[in-house]
Amino acid sequence: MPPQLLPASAAAFAPRASSVNVVLGSKVEPWLTQTLKRINRVKRPLNSVPQHQRCLTETLSSPNAIWTLASLMLPKAPDSELRKDSNPLIEAIFNFQLIHLEAYIVHVDMVLRSEVAFKLTPDTIEALTEYHKDIHCVNAKANTYDWSEKDQQCKKLHETFVQAINKFVYRTHVSALEGLEEDGVGELLTGKSEEVKNNVMALIKPLLPPPPRVVDVVRQPPLLPSSPANPNMWSQPTTPSSMPGPVDSWRVLPSSPSVTSTSVDSSNSIWASIGMGEVQLPSPPPAYSQPYSTAGLFYESPLVSAPLPHLPLPSMFAPQCGVGVGYGSFGWDRYQEYTTTM
Repeated sequence: MPPQLLPASAAAFAPRASSVNVVLGSKVEPWLTQTLKRINRVKRPLNSVPQHQRCLTETLSSPNAIWTLASLMLPKAPDSELRKDSNPLIEAIFNFQLIHLEAYIVHVDMVLRSEVAFKLTPDTIEALTEYHKDIHCVNAKANTYDWSEKDQQCKKLHETFVQAINKFVYRTHVSALEGLEEDGVGELLTGKSEEVKNNVMALIKPLLPPPPRVVDVVRQPPLLPSSPANPNMWSQPTTPSSMPGPVDSWRVLPSSPSVTSTSVDSSNSIWASIGMGEVQLPSPPPAYSQPYSTAGLFYESPLVSAPLPHLPLPSMFAPQCGVGVGYGSFGWDRYQEYTTTM
């Protein structure tokens, strides 16, 4: 693909050149000869390529050589200031304006790319710039929600449009020169105006607000198997009907058949064989409290209870005092002798 060569006058903010850059091939197309003969009031010789090039350059370099590329119907004021009327024709007259996209030719190439390049006039650029600032930006700010950098973003949007509209250059095939009229004015033919309109409107960008921030959703951690499913279970304890009641450990059957345990009757017989006088309790007696039993929740081997032996009495540990034991020289075994002599 050959490089796209444009003159310095096609750059952004560059003034219009006094002469148009025209490059013709070694052979002139017949339609170009007929077009130049039609627009020239004074008959000029067109017998060679240099004559065609000189005639075309002088015609396109005229200050009056302004082309109308397209026309845009745009609102005159922001949406909040538009006039409301029952007659749509009156609304169109008072609320809309027609902006003609006028341009001049900066480059004609019939050798490499067979194209002609147009650049918008300063008046057209100024009209589009005012519309973008006073109407489009105002509507964009009114139709979007507020955020901290909204004004800076809108200002940046307008600056971007100013740069883009000044750099805008429309290129099309050289056959567009068939729409050339007297004094170098012209109009695009074969539906090219719609293409220009779409290209210019594509430069008017919408004001895009920043995307909403992603809010972290705080999720409740999953309940562990040991965690209660109901937070009110501790305040309102309920005992399931299927839960067995507490059972004394000595009533539970042993888990091993080799271990024997006493029944209730044998236990009662053990305590019945012990007299109340033979049991000595400490003074003062300790407070009786029933220990907490989890026998109803867990199954474990009970303690083996064996018959308790008879508790020894204090008399078993005292010395054996019989009637033969004396006190000093007086003996209880000779009690009868003393009583007879006296």
